[in-house]
Amino acid sequence: MKHKGIICGILAAVCYGTNPFGALPLYEEGVNTSSVLFYRFSMAVLMLAVMLLIERKSFLISGVELKTLGSLGLLFAASSITYYQSFRFMDAGIASTILFVYPVMVAVIMATCFREKVTASTVIAIILALVGIGLLYRGDAGVSLSTIGILLVMVSSLTYAIYIVVVNQSSIRMSSLKLTFYVLLICMLCLLAYSFTSPDLHLMLPPSPRAWFFACWLGLVPTVLSLVLMTVAVHEVGATPTAIMGALEPLTAVAIGVMVFGESFTLRLAVGIVLILLAVLLIVLGNNFHLRTIGHAITSIVRKTWRWKS
Repeated sequence: MKHKGIICGILAAVCYGTNPFGALPLYEEGVNTSSVLFYRFSMAVLMLAVMLLIERKSFLISGVELKTLGSLGLLFAASSITYYQSFRFMDAGIASTILFVYPVMVAVIMATCFREKVTASTVIAIILALVGIGLLYRGDAGVSLSTIGILLVMVSSLTYAIYIVVVNQSSIRMSSLKLTFYVLLICMLCLLAYSFTSPDLHLMLPPSPRAWFFACWLGLVPTVLSLVLMTVAVHEVGATPTAIMGALEPLTAVAIGVMVFGESFTLRLAVGIVLILLAVLLIVLGNNFHLRTIGHAITSIVRKTWRWKS
């Protein structure tokens, strides 16, 4: 694997994981979910446009490129809308946990449609990541899950998985900045049109300079930087490894919750974080990382956890 792609994949996941740092303060100021989502993408489009102008890049695209970019924009919009709509039927923590089935979907699509070989290390990395994500969730026991909510999150996962695969397999050749600009522009227009069709999703302006700051943060870090870096990673190392490295997204969100918002740090979180880091390490090292090493590491974690509980 290329070091550039690995670094970009890790940074993309970490940047995306900073979503709570921008979203939670906006919710505290009374900004509704649809507005947070719209301003996140509109700010990102403006920033990317400025970057392209500074670099004197052409905004012209061909008809073939427009079709591909239009498909990517629609996929990303569908993933965002269904994900945020799922919050109406289930806790956001549950939704974000279920959402992480998308690496499995990416691996299945790549294997069945493009005959990509699924290695043992990839399978183990996916399992470790899924278990680790499950441990990061801190919901109430016994809470029943909404069928509609689960369906919405699964649609969000599938559309995002297809988005990653299309980025990986498309023959489109343009800079990551330009590609991300058009994807987010189309995504923003879709969200704007959707807001007019849903009376409960009215848009509202950020009420204070502080709210504008966090709206800009959402546009820059978890959107522009994350998507640009993710596009580079997909082209450099492939769709499946990039998707698995996305396990660092919720890990980053948990770290922000503990360090910034004063949330408690428990043994369960510690074990989940270690498993996710092992999954990412397994993807980074690939065939150079022996499966026996992973087995020893997991056994050691289980033993230490048991001693701690005792």
